[in-house]
Amino acid sequence: MMSIESRIEKNRCLKGLSTFGIGGKARYFISIRTVEELQQIAQFIRKEKLPFWVVGRGSNSLFDDRGVDGLVIVNKINFIHFEAPMVDVGAGVSLSLLAATMVKRGWGGLEFGVGIPGSVGGAIYMNAGAHGCEIKDQLASVTYVDLMGGVSQKERDALIFSYRSSPFQEMQGFIASGRFVLVKRGGEGEHKPLEMLAYRMRTQPYNEKSVGCVFRNFPDISAGALIDQCNLKGAKIGGAEVSVKHANFIVNKGGATAHDVLSLIMYIKGRVKGQTGRELKTEVCLVPYHPQV
Repeated sequence: MMSIESRIEKNRCLKGLSTFGIGGKARYFISIRTVEELQQIAQFIRKEKLPFWVVGRGSNSLFDDRGVDGLVIVNKINFIHFEAPMVDVGAGVSLSLLAATMVKRGWGGLEFGVGIPGSVGGAIYMNAGAHGCEIKDQLASVTYVDLMGGVSQKERDALIFSYRSSPFQEMQGFIASGRFVLVKRGGEGEHKPLEMLAYRMRTQPYNEKSVGCVFRNFPDISAGALIDQCNLKGAKIGGAEVSVKHANFIVNKGGATAHDVLSLIMYIKGRVKGQTGRELKTEVCLVPYHPQV
């Protein structure tokens, strides 16, 4: 069996790991498929004192143009174990696939995830949501691996979530899997995710390179509505453009760099602040050249 260290790649291009299609090279790179491998990589990180960044499906990550001077870990722990009404899911599973699979079995609660391109681990980390629902609503517990290699079960009741925020954003370790409590649905429940997906495709630049919504919404108004009020749809810097379909999306129209995107973000924030007095906050994860250990 190959050691974990022998599987680590050097100078891996990151563009293909982000739905933005943007980014330089990672100094070190590895894909992880089991909890045991997470424990081994934690030991390697401690030994080498490496900064690191964990990626799921790259649907909320903007990598620096210089890449990442550290270790990029792609979490591909991929399993779905269903025992009604509970389902245990690996962090690397597509949230959209999970939601669709459970709906087909007659179980709901995660329908909002249909069409969201992220992973289950990423959704827990960001407390992803849509259509008035959030991942925390059905979450029962999280299996977590810390940097000492310890594995723990963190119960939902002991975790404090808020809008696009989870306690895992302040922790140093890895989400390995999540357990969710589902709700039995009638036959009519199958139509709900299809309607949600149709709405997403109708209102968002679904087939363009982006990382979803760039800014966090306000309690009383969406960030997209504010940006639209400032007539910023179609605003462009380099290859980055404010989507003409949904103002809270920035799309890569071809050859966009992280610098283009960040410049456009700053331009949008300045215009919105000047015209509405509102301070936009980013939702997208900006992956720095030197990530924190």
